[in-house]
Amino acid sequence: MSTGMSRAAAAEVPFPMLGGVLDEPELAVLGEVLRSGDRLSQGQWRDRFERAFADHVGARHALTVTSGTVALEMAVRLLDLQPGDEVIATPQTFQATVHALLGLPVTVRFCDIDANSLNIDVARMAELVTPRTRAVMLVHYGGLPAPMDEIMAITRPRGIVVVEDCAHALGASYRGRRPGALADIGCFSFHSSKTITTLGEGGMITFDRDDWAERVARIRGNDCDGVYRAATARFDEVPKALYPGLAHTHECVTVRDPGTNATMGEPAAAVGLVQLGRLAELSARRRHVAGVLDDHLRDRDDIRIQAVPPDVVHGRHLYTCFVEPGSGIDRNALIRSLEDLGVEMWLRYFPLHLLPEWRSRGHDFGECPTAERLWFGSQLNLPCHPALTDIHLERLVAALDKALAGARA
Repeated sequence: MSTGMSRAAAAEVPFPMLGGVLDEPELAVLGEVLRSGDRLSQGQWRDRFERAFADHVGARHALTVTSGTVALEMAVRLLDLQPGDEVIATPQTFQATVHALLGLPVTVRFCDIDANSLNIDVARMAELVTPRTRAVMLVHYGGLPAPMDEIMAITRPRGIVVVEDCAHALGASYRGRRPGALADIGCFSFHSSKTITTLGEGGMITFDRDDWAERVARIRGNDCDGVYRAATARFDEVPKALYPGLAHTHECVTVRDPGTNATMGEPAAAVGLVQLGRLAELSARRRHVAGVLDDHLRDRDDIRIQAVPPDVVHGRHLYTCFVEPGSGIDRNALIRSLEDLGVEMWLRYFPLHLLPEWRSRGHDFGECPTAERLWFGSQLNLPCHPALTDIHLERLVAALDKALAGARA
């Protein structure tokens, strides 16, 4: 647009630029943090947010980092992958889910997806497992949890580590349990577009292992993640209280990771704690919007809505439906028509195995046929977020009716 206006600003029904809602409670806690005179890094707010998040998920440990991407990078570091190891991954997710694997001498096997949930296909995953498989990296696509009991029944006896990308999954549940504690490692994003945010960026990694918690705490805190052994103190002339690290007491045997600074600041953590307390409210609005869309589309013969298993609560981070094959509707033309009617449209996400960096490693068309067929010809993602008003929703439904009628004609 010549005015420089964003698509969201111009749309009558915008896609979420802000996945949550920030209001007076967040402003109040920011004022409290800034007026307190306390440290703005590694303080009480980070501790409180991590403890509350661990309790919410049902994990022993929850550690904040600076983004969901960094949480996933931390997970890959904990895998200690070696040359020739294999990782099974979903192609239907944001590239950050598997981006850290690009720099490693490992084999990534992209697993095709289920045609309803767009989550990893369990039967196909079982076929891809080999003696070299070390990990599975999956996503709870759009907030609909993957069939974790079936996945863990395959992986756990073989010692395969399962990493849940839970960026969409806050507010969801699976058979009475929450994503982030359904497998070995959970990774969350608090980006602006996610269900809750920590001022635009932020992430969390969850698990039950104490040794992993120690390693992540060291890596994110600009310390070295290494294997150490006790040694005779070399620096007795310097009081240990002045430098309480391992320099006085240990020798390093192996450096696994040099560490980095991935510390979430106190203002972000404080807002995260408030947002977590509002999760039920924010999730209820998402489910309301999705329910209206489901009810409106359920009886059509040209659109298929997602089926949600009875023992699962959908987080509704994304609203996904599908143009039915043989309906005579051109999916791409339908998207253009909706945009012409003021509905901002995005497709989440381009199949990862077809990105140029993964094609350079030998991946190509035909590897994940279900993902390819749905993304290129059937999948629709409609706006669904708490900031959508009832007026927005009425406009969205009216635009859908008009666009579908034109497509059928």
